[in-house]
Amino acid sequence: MAHQIDYKLVGDDMQAVVITLDPGEIVQAEAGSMMFMESGIEMNTEMQGGLLGGIKRKLGGESLFITTYKNTGTGKKHVSFAAPYPGKIVSFNLAETGTMLCQRDAYLCSAFGIDISVAFTRRLGAGFFGGEGFILQKLSGDGYTFIHAGGTVLKHELGAGESLKVDTGCLVAFEESVSYDIEMAKGIKTALFGGEGLFLAKLTGPGKIYLQTLPFARMANRVISAAGY
Repeated sequence: MAHQIDYKLVGDDMQAVVITLDPGEIVQAEAGSMMFMESGIEMNTEMQGGLLGGIKRKLGGESLFITTYKNTGTGKKHVSFAAPYPGKIVSFNLAETGTMLCQRDAYLCSAFGIDISVAFTRRLGAGFFGGEGFILQKLSGDGYTFIHAGGTVLKHELGAGESLKVDTGCLVAFEESVSYDIEMAKGIKTALFGGEGLFLAKLTGPGKIYLQTLPFARMANRVISAAGY
């Protein structure tokens, strides 16, 4: 049975998630994502899954360590986590969605025990040229998990055999049932001058996908360009 986390999303373009913990209840999060915690919550940092588990998380774009927050007091306590750049926080109940694949640094926090590991795309070409790297985060378990995305999130559901081509940086998460591949943009002019890069992600259903309107890399490039670097 899924861990029914009591939570509330606050804010619009720079969101945070506030989680309510009952006595003895635990939530886990990416190191450095905590915004505040009330007295009575005990924070611990550990390498869950040992060194191998830490390495898998590191390959997936997270830190070697996971920080846990346990309500050791009496009564309900609150802890909050915030995304590192403007955007939205998306929640998944993995008991309903099944395993989710996400961009490398999307994970924010989750119910205790959710496994954060790595997933390799089916073709090496997707890794070397896919923009987000050929390693994706793999979130599995039977509880709630929260990821963050840049800008606004667009949810799209693909039917069996239905495909969608997207900019690789705009792909933030998708269900494990969705097939993921990379293909080159047709035409040398399109590839060199189209502004979308040489490669596009091709997603084939069935399953749900989640797109972000403002990938962090795109925003960072514009800032660097405007600064004259």
